[in-house]
Amino acid sequence: MYRIAADLHTHTLVSNHAFNTITEMARAAKEMGYCALAVTDHGPAMPDSPHIWYFYNLRRLPDVLEGIPVLKGAEANVMDLNGTLDLPPEVLNGLDWVIASIHSDCLPGTLTVEQATELWLNVARNPAVDMIGHSEQAKHVYDYERVAKVFAEHHKVVELNGNSWAVRPEGAGNMKALALACKKAGCPVALNSDAHSLYQMQAGVAHLVQMLEEIDFPEELVVNSSPRRLLEELKLHNKPVVERIGGAL
Repeated sequence: MYRIAADLHTHTLVSNHAFNTITEMARAAKEMGYCALAVTDHGPAMPDSPHIWYFYNLRRLPDVLEGIPVLKGAEANVMDLNGTLDLPPEVLNGLDWVIASIHSDCLPGTLTVEQATELWLNVARNPAVDMIGHSEQAKHVYDYERVAKVFAEHHKVVELNGNSWAVRPEGAGNMKALALACKKAGCPVALNSDAHSLYQMQAGVAHLVQMLEEIDFPEELVVNSSPRRLLEELKLHNKPVVERIGGAL
């Protein structure tokens, strides 16, 4: 049985389609027994996202909230086939955890397999990106095996997104193919809720755990399966926050 020790993709009410404060999310994560939480609100290209000042000001928050380390991050939007993100490097480099995701409001339409593969290969080469968000979407199918190898080479974590089963069900079936490609490439993954409320976070990701069990996915490749693995991953990404929260994980 895989254990999930941290949620690395959550939203607060500063993304206006979410419902809880960062304090409430941290308290709920602590009560769930998590060792850490990443708060990753939407980048400014999303229609109801926070102003860019929010991401600058995040650094002023304590590293530990409500008794739990909170990684101050963002879910940046991929804007084009070049892998351009909607936050500048000076913001991205100051965050603890950066997700790169495709949202239809920022990159509308359907991509060919070749286009989506090119896009993710470009994102993989961006040193500011830590994790690839819900990339199993039906409109953006890519060459999972080819790209997973490059993700692994560039130390990108591939997300298996619990929310996709509800809001992107047409692509949820791709998730197993993506996970199998990561297994073959030795590419790390994270099982996350993509919660927009504490209730969604509390519902957990048991359906994703079941999928990994079905394909005998190596537990050591699940970066949020233990405090030790999460700390090792943060060190691999050269995150200064490690020096501040290492003892608290």
